[in-house]
Amino acid sequence: MKKRSAAVANKAKAAPPAKDPARRKAPPIVITVDDPQWRRNPETLQLVRRAARMALKRTNAPKAGLTILLTGDARLKALNTRFRGKPKVTNVLSFPSPDPTYLGDIAIAYGVVAREARAQKKRIKAHAAHLAAHGVLHLLGYDHEIEADALVMEGLETQILGLLGLKDPYRATLYALPGKAA
Repeated sequence: MKKRSAAVANKAKAAPPAKDPARRKAPPIVITVDDPQWRRNPETLQLVRRAARMALKRTNAPKAGLTILLTGDARLKALNTRFRGKPKVTNVLSFPSPDPTYLGDIAIAYGVVAREARAQKKRIKAHAAHLAAHGVLHLLGYDHEIEADALVMEGLETQILGLLGLKDPYRATLYALPGKAA
């Protein structure tokens, strides 16, 4: 039997290298599908996740998780009524978290997304990805109530979607009219 050298024996006992904190795992993006219409095209779910991840990456967001609820119009109307006092359906809602390890929740309504996509001659998956990115930006504190803030937010959304190979959502669309992503 051949004897191992001391260097080989010590190497075998050595602890694994420490993990680089800058390379730690991406925060979880949990997608909950509440309305089965969202499952019609699995690419939509993948693109929604990619858009959310790209929004986090593009803004150098803190390493914190988030949840995206893909639901129907009735559920979003109920959420909008309960939390914003607006008894109407909307396309996307964002609920920032006070916990620094968790960014918050986003809810997106399938019916509104489908209708808006049709009206704007877009694919549902592209519009859903835009709203996911839009929702993440809201979780990070971006807003569009003031025109200067809206230009910043829309610019980021356009960059994020461009990195995903999607068209500028604000170019020659109905977004310039009332009813833009909220």
